[in-house]
Parts: sequence; C-alpha cells; structure tokens
Amino acid sequence: MKVYHIAYEQSYQSLDFHFWTGCNLQCRGCYLNYEKLDFGLLDDPVAQIAVQQRESPPQKFLSFDEVMAYVEPLKIKYAVFMGDEAALDPELPKLAWTLHQKFQSYNIILTNGRKMIDLEDIDEVIFSIKAISEDIHRDYTGHSNKIILENFAKMYRSGKKLQAETVLIPEYIDPKEVERVAKFVASVDKNITFRIDSFFEVPGCPWRSATKEEVEEAAALAKKHLNNVTCLTLDMKRLGDKAVKVF
Repeated sequence: MKVYHIAYEQSYQSLDFHFWTGCNLQCRGCYLNYEKLDFGLLDDPVAQIAVQQRESPPQKFLSFDEVMAYVEPLKIKYAVFMGDEAALDPELPKLAWTLHQKFQSYNIILTNGRKMIDLEDIDEVIFSIKAISEDIHRDYTGHSNKIILENFAKMYRSGKKLQAETVLIPEYIDPKEVERVAKFVASVDKNITFRIDSFFEVPGCPWRSATKEEVEEAAALAKKHLNNVTCLTLDMKRLGDKAVKVF
C-alpha cells in the first residue's frame, strides 16, 4: 500500500489518508512538490509553501495492516483518500471496504479522474477538472483531458455522489476557462456541486495567487450554468480543530 501520511480532524471525526503512487498527471502547479503533509496541520499553508524548498518523494509507506493498526483507536465518521493520486493504489478498494465494515465511514476520494476505480465502497467522488481547453490542459498537466472528461460522465452514471472542482490561476486558467469547465459539468447535470479554488503561489511557477474578486467573477460565470457553485478563497478561515498527525 502507498499510504505515506495520515491526519485526523477531531471536529469532524475525519481521517485523511495521503497516498503517493506516482501521479498520472504532471501538473505544473502541484503543491505536493513543496509540501507533503496535510494542509490541516499547517497554520498558514499559503505562506509556508511560498518559501519551501522542493521536497523529495516520501520513502516510508505503511502496509495495509499498519494502516489499520493506526486507525483502530479512532472514531471515524469520514475517510478521505487523497495524495498525488490515490486512485492508482490497487489496495484502495480493500481499505475503503474495510473502513465501511468496521466504522460505517463515509468514504470520499479526491481524484484527477484519469483512471476509473472500483467505486463499490466509495460514497463520494471529488473530481478535479484542470481545464477544458485541450491546449491549456496539455500545457498544465502534460496530458490530454479526453479520457478524464469521459470518466467524469462515467462516474456520474455510476450513481455515486459527485462533485467537480477546478483551480483558478490568474491569466492562465482564468474565469472564462472556469466557465468552460462549468458548462461541461452542466452538460452532465446542472445540479452537480462545483467548487472553484484559489490558486496560490508555488515556488518556480510563473503565476500569482488568485484574488477573492477573481474567484467571485469566475463563480458568477459558473452560476449561469450550474445551480450549486462554491468557492475556496485565500481569506477563508479554518473551520473546526487543527488536524493532528497520526502518521
């Protein structure tokens, strides 16, 4: 198993499993190149990442049995699978099944959608769509978005709860490009929840942080097509307790 980090948020009884599988996208603005710990552990991830040095991939991984030993004492309402790309770990379905059986947890996966996975024990998918324009997507991730967009529709048809999210990057993945993402999501179902995240500066990247006003502009455009649009801006405060490191 490729779990390298686990964090727990007591307020929500939420357990965050971080996987390192070797992502199948190479996003130019990936925060994991500079910070591999759960953002819930950091007092100010925006400021901290801005001055970080590039980090090496993790070297220590937990076996399935080790993961279960760490989570055994905890109360778990939510289990969140994330990382560079949790969907690439072949043991993820086993972990999701076991957490369902033992804790009756609500299991959520964060994915770039390039690989379809066994969704039997996944309750919700948060699906990141980087861009709709093929040239932008290839420039940002190194890959076509064709299979990703196809898989979004397939996951919707699976009947699982599905959210879409994208990141607004000023002068690059801009409000108009975010609107294109929203139009695509609406073509599947206009009631799918769509979240717009503010990009914040990453060392070595040419883009500045997105302002609240830019994100709100993108949200206004998205709302022309979708019924449920939310934003994550850089001025938002932490809700609940600070996470603690389990491993």
